[in-house]
Amino acid sequence: MDKLYNIYCDESCHLEHDQQKVMVLGAVWCPAEISRTVAEEIRSIKVKHGLPPFFEVKWTKVSPAKLPFYQELLAYFFSKPDLHFRALIASKVGLSHDDEEFEGGHDGWYYKMYFDMLKTIFSPHDKYKIYVDIKDTLGGSKIHTLHEVLSNSIYDFSKELIQRIQIVHSKEIEQMQLADFLIGIISSANRENVHSEAKGSLIQQMREQSSYSLTRNTLYRELKINLFHWQPRGMRGK
Repeated sequence: MDKLYNIYCDESCHLEHDQQKVMVLGAVWCPAEISRTVAEEIRSIKVKHGLPPFFEVKWTKVSPAKLPFYQELLAYFFSKPDLHFRALIASKVGLSHDDEEFEGGHDGWYYKMYFDMLKTIFSPHDKYKIYVDIKDTLGGSKIHTLHEVLSNSIYDFSKELIQRIQIVHSKEIEQMQLADFLIGIISSANRENVHSEAKGSLIQQMREQSSYSLTRNTLYRELKINLFHWQPRGMRGK
């Protein structure tokens, strides 16, 4: 029987001229039937640590005072077998508009990266609803294009497998906030400028709990923490 999954997508350093060397696209996904339970459990963790139930979890809000909360949130993610995370870490160093991979400009490349990030999640035997945090890169028209690109890439022309792609506000959805948090860890782990001890401790916690360095690819079918490092063709092997 087909199972319905919700996929919650977010991104870091996605703009073309943001002077950042790495873009991270990531997604938290889980069976739709447990989505409400997950949201309620995350809110309970917030309250346990003296935060409002609708406090917005964000990597940029990590601080020494809130470290115990974020440590428990990360431990919670690893304790839930039906919660999964996938991230694509794309190097923007050496990316040229003359490259075949950059055909269609930054937007075209961005859609290709989104597909590469999501493709290992999809199964032809299941169905999916995708939620994307509202960003300046993804307005309504681009969401429509992204849906077309993803569906056509997996021959889902009737959009039966990918049923919906919807823009949402992350402050309203705990799983989206969790995606932001995990992407922040991965993004920071792949840079050499982590000056916060609190953030550094969370990176180390994720390394220990995942048994991965976070700076290299995981196994292709890894379900809990699945990472793929992408480089422009001219930089591969260097």
